[in-house]
Parts: sequence; C-alpha cells; structure tokens
Amino acid sequence: MLQYIAPASGLLFTLQNILWINIGVFIGAVFAAIPGLTVVLCVILFLPLTYSLSAIPGMMFLLGIYCAGGYGGSVSAILINTPGTPHAAATMLDGHPLSKAGRTKAALKIALYASTFGGIFSALALLFLGPQVAKLAAQLGTPEYFMVCVFGLTIIAGVSGKSIIRGVIAACLGLLISCIGSDPMTSYDRFTFGIRRLYLGLDVAVCLIGLFALVEIVSRAEQKPDALHMDARKMRDNGTITKEEYKRLVRPTLMGSLIGVMVGIIPGTGASEASWFSYSQAKNMSKHKEEFGNGSVEGIAAAESANNAVTGATLIPLLTLGIPGDGTVAIMLSALMINGLNPGLSLFTTQGDIMYAIMLGLILVNIFMLLQGKILTPIFAKVVSIPQEILTPIIVIFCFAGAYSVNKNYFDVCVALVFCVLAWILRKLDMPPVPILLGLVLGKMTETNFRRALLISNGSPKIFVSSVYCWIFIGLIVLAVGTILRNQIKEKKARAASVSKEE
Repeated sequence: MLQYIAPASGLLFTLQNILWINIGVFIGAVFAAIPGLTVVLCVILFLPLTYSLSAIPGMMFLLGIYCAGGYGGSVSAILINTPGTPHAAATMLDGHPLSKAGRTKAALKIALYASTFGGIFSALALLFLGPQVAKLAAQLGTPEYFMVCVFGLTIIAGVSGKSIIRGVIAACLGLLISCIGSDPMTSYDRFTFGIRRLYLGLDVAVCLIGLFALVEIVSRAEQKPDALHMDARKMRDNGTITKEEYKRLVRPTLMGSLIGVMVGIIPGTGASEASWFSYSQAKNMSKHKEEFGNGSVEGIAAAESANNAVTGATLIPLLTLGIPGDGTVAIMLSALMINGLNPGLSLFTTQGDIMYAIMLGLILVNIFMLLQGKILTPIFAKVVSIPQEILTPIIVIFCFAGAYSVNKNYFDVCVALVFCVLAWILRKLDMPPVPILLGLVLGKMTETNFRRALLISNGSPKIFVSSVYCWIFIGLIVLAVGTILRNQIKEKKARAASVSKEE
C-alpha cells in the first residue's frame, strides 16, 4: 500500500480535482435537501458530465454528490419534518423535535459533525481494510443474506412507539406492499390488478414522499391557522452544544460508524438499513431513552453517522470484487468502466495509484463537506423562519416534482397520493409509518434470499443453520430481541411505578 500513497497523492491533489469535489458536494447537499429528489437521481442526472473527465476527477465529483447527499437529506428532515432522502427518516424522529424546541442550528451541527465522522471513518475502513473485509463478505451466501434481513426486521420493535403490536402490523403491511410487482423467482404478476406500471413494483422514494412528506402537509391543513405559524423566537439559537452533550455523542457516533461500515460492506443493503440499525441500538444502549423521539442528540448522531459511514463501505466490494454495494455505487461503476477501469482485485496491482487516489479522495470529500456545511448551516437554519403559507405550497411542488422525476411519469405522483391517504389513515389509527418503510426496504431482499435458499436446499430449512455466519446472525437476532423485550418490561414497570406514585 505504501508504494502507492505518494503517486496517488500527486494524482489527487490538483486544482481540477478539488474544484470538482466542491461542486459535487454542493450539488449533492442541495439536491438531497429537496424532498423526493434522491441522491441516486442526482448521480444519474450528472453522470454524463463525467464522460468527458478522466477517472479521478469524474469519481471525485460523483463521490462528492454521494457523500454530501447523506448529510443533505437531514436538512429538510430537521427543518420541516420531511426527509430529503429515505435514509434521513431516522434523523427526522429526533432532528425535527429538537428544531421545534428552538435548537435548529444545534441539530444541524450535530448532523453535520456525525455525518463527517461517519464518512471519514468509512473512508479509512475502505483504505485499510478494503481487500481483507471484502474477502470475508464474499463468503456470505444466500442463507446468510436472509439472516441479515431477519436481523434488520428485528429493529421494527425498537421504532414502533408505544405499541409493538401496532408496529408489527404496520411492518407486515410494508412487507405486503413490497410484494407488489413481478415475482422475483418466477416473474409472475402479483397484486398488479392489470396495471402494467405496477409490474416493476413500487419505488421506495415515491412511497416515502406520500408516507412522510405529503401527509405532513395534510396534517398541517387540519391544524388551526395560528398553529401554522412558526415562533420566530425558537429559531434564534446560536447552535451551542454543551460539553455534556458532546460526551453523549461519542458512543452513538462511534457505534453508528461501525454499523454503517458493516452494513455497507454487504452488497444489497444500504444507508436506510444502517441508519435504522444504529438508531435502534443507540436507543437500547442510552441512559436517556425517554428523549428518543423528543429531540435526542444521541438519536441524531447515531442515524447520521451510520448513513454516511455506508458511503465508503459500499465501495469496498465494488473496488475489490467488482460488486456494487448499492444502486448509487452501481451507477458509479459505469463511470469507472468508461475510463477503462474494470473493478476487481487485479485492479489494485495494475492501476493501484488511481485506486488509492480515489480512496484518499473520499477522505478529502468529507473534509470539504464539513467546511461547506459549517458555512451553509446558518443559511439552512433560516429556512424554518419562512412563513408556512409560503413554505407549504413549495414543499408540495417539490414533492410532486420529486415523485414525477424518479421515473418521469405521472403514475408515480398518483402512487405518492395513495400513500399519503394511507399514512393519514394510519395516523388516525395511531399506527407508526416507520415500520412500513422498513418492510418496503427489506421485503423483496428478504423474500428473494429466503426462497433462493430453500431452492438450493430442496426445501430443507437446515440450510439456515448450516454455517458459522448463520449462527452469528442468529445470536445477534436473539440478543436484539432480548434487549428490546427487556427495555419494554423496564418501561412498563417505570410507568406503573409513576402511576402508583401519582395515586
């Protein structure tokens, strides 16, 4: 590795690369902050710009969009309770309540610092552990992937609010919705009702717009006119974070970064899963569980560090094995191949200087994201002072534009409206929408790996306990469920004790 550092640094530290990094960071942050306009869409739109660039500046531009998009999605989640990207939904749970409490700048600052730490942590993991960890991940087969999905579904109990039963029902609804479209194994239609556009299934980004963005507009319309006005005095915070809060941020940020790296390494997973894993674990480990959902600094740090720690980790299987970690990285693969770079283990020996320049550049991308974020955070914080009568129609326009732009058809706009109605009904029934999102994200991957594993074993369930990795994930599942049940029992006892004291 050392023999490549010097030539890689010479290739990286040029005015052209630094310029493209900053352009990518700015575009990614702004684009992701707009509800419905995903990072994947942003990368697709600007990918043609890289065709005229060489490998390093082209990848630096795309990585700038990719990393800054992780932070940009948290901006609208904190300011207007509408996640700009799917993986910012976990940040919204505590970011917006903290903003409503008059600490908007502080919430944005925590999200920025956690995102930067997670991104740099992930870049270092890519730089030092990439080939070794990728070889380990390559040993995971279909049954191991299914156990990973089951482990992901266990966090539903941690984000179900007061009632686990309602959360499980909502998650089952999400899993059912994920079945819409063609059967992943046989390609037969399922729940399409003769509508051709449903054959490919529902796009998560479109569903998210209805579940979280449009329903928020409907709920505001139900409020009294006076409730639609922000109290400007709450937005005059100076962004101060106390020493005690900084100490509390250390553990969830480190844990979130580790979870993000571990999730990102496994192809097919992504930032949404990592942020929810991290948020759930941070809540279970916290000494201040009552703050979660009400403006917890730990919740923001855990979610943001995890979703940005995914960025570098997804590049590990891409650069070492040629397997893209998620959809965005799959698009970046074309940018590499256009320049004659076919990712794989041999690439580190034939084009080692370019590979290490890209990996070192990821660190640089996160540093510039921090610098731009510190400059633009006061501007972001001022968005909440816009009168709701002006902000609300702008959000609606962006939501419809975002739903349309995902696949460039009006059918997705109708889908977003349907999910808005569904979310409104669920809100009236006091059922959380977050488990639906988790079911949508994990549903198809869980089903595909489950059925594929059974085909391999001729229907024998023993395949799910056939390897050491399966047993490791089983242990993690048991540990997670046990921890959640223990916390639920503690909370019930605490509530009972408080009731008895009041009597």
